[in-house]
Amino acid sequence: MSGPLAGIRIIDASNIVSGPMATSILGDQGADVIKIEQPGIGDLMRYLGMNRNGFSGLFAVLNRSKRSITINVSAEQGRNLIYDLVRNGDAFIQNYRPGVADRMGIGYEQLRKINPDLVYVSISGFGDSGPYRDKRVYDPIIQGVTGYATVQGDPATGKPQIIRTIVCDKLTSLTCAQAITAGLLAKARGQGGQHVRLSMMEAALQFLWHDAMANDILIGDGLARHPLLSDLYQLFETKDGYITSIAVTDSDWQGFCRAVGRQDLLDDARFKGLAERVQNAAVMMATIAGEYKKYNSAELLARLDEEDVPCGPVNTRAQIETDPQVVHQASIYHTTHPVAGPMRSPRPPIRFGAKQWNVERHAPLLGQQTDEVLREVLGKSVAEIKALREAGAVG
Repeated sequence: MSGPLAGIRIIDASNIVSGPMATSILGDQGADVIKIEQPGIGDLMRYLGMNRNGFSGLFAVLNRSKRSITINVSAEQGRNLIYDLVRNGDAFIQNYRPGVADRMGIGYEQLRKINPDLVYVSISGFGDSGPYRDKRVYDPIIQGVTGYATVQGDPATGKPQIIRTIVCDKLTSLTCAQAITAGLLAKARGQGGQHVRLSMMEAALQFLWHDAMANDILIGDGLARHPLLSDLYQLFETKDGYITSIAVTDSDWQGFCRAVGRQDLLDDARFKGLAERVQNAAVMMATIAGEYKKYNSAELLARLDEEDVPCGPVNTRAQIETDPQVVHQASIYHTTHPVAGPMRSPRPPIRFGAKQWNVERHAPLLGQQTDEVLREVLGKSVAEIKALREAGAVG
């Protein structure tokens, strides 16, 4: 594998989303990611979402740039193979509930004895202690506990709403990927290995806090509350669809007034300055909404762009790939998976230097590289691999 993390080996015992997405990011950046899966079953994401020839497109995106080895962790010989991989690895990641990895024989203290320089990452739902420690967790559970559903709620009724994407899973993945590289940097600087612990709950809180909790950061007396920035986030209906637009600064507001031919609003005391517009945000948004309904989307966006007012189209799923900026950046990558066939996915958003990124390793079949990893990484012979398979240690 090529990329800035070439030469780094990550042993990935995680599944579903929070761990696999993180390691796929690092694999895209050149790390050798060896995905450990249980024989016969593997990662449950193999069975979710649209598929072709029995291979899930969702799994293909979440597990790109990896090798899959099937190991029976309940067998002593299987655990010994994991220990051998750890000896040859830089980082290890798992997202079992707290205590499960220890019972399986692959907890931090157990693997640290084998490789003291190992960067060991544990992802949990709520942390490794406390009343929620052992709760089963999926993304909507975290959204509810951390306030996302309330923040996303209907402003008119106050009814909570779930964000219709696994936002907490994915932001945990991004946080995890950064944590692993930080751990690897510390190791490279001579600080040795360490146990990196990360909970979905705390990752979600950090992500939410800066804007959604803006009126709850300061505590005590003497506080002046203002409408949240998110109160100004709105989709606007046009004659033929929807657009997004926001007017925050004086120049934004003045540009809006000129774009829609409402220069009379420039003299309206309610909207004279930022403080006045914030105080009268509801009236201002209703005014904008009323004006935008008079125009077709394309005409309106052209007018707003001419006045340098922040705006953009509201693309459907089908329109995303044909958006001119997405096309210009080649942001959507087309490839052909050897089993799943033609597919598309986002190109990695981070670009290192001038070299063009390409998929070097497609998401693997269950256990596809078992023999390859045993042979190349652990130095096992054909006879030894056969014996391991007959003993049920590998799939």
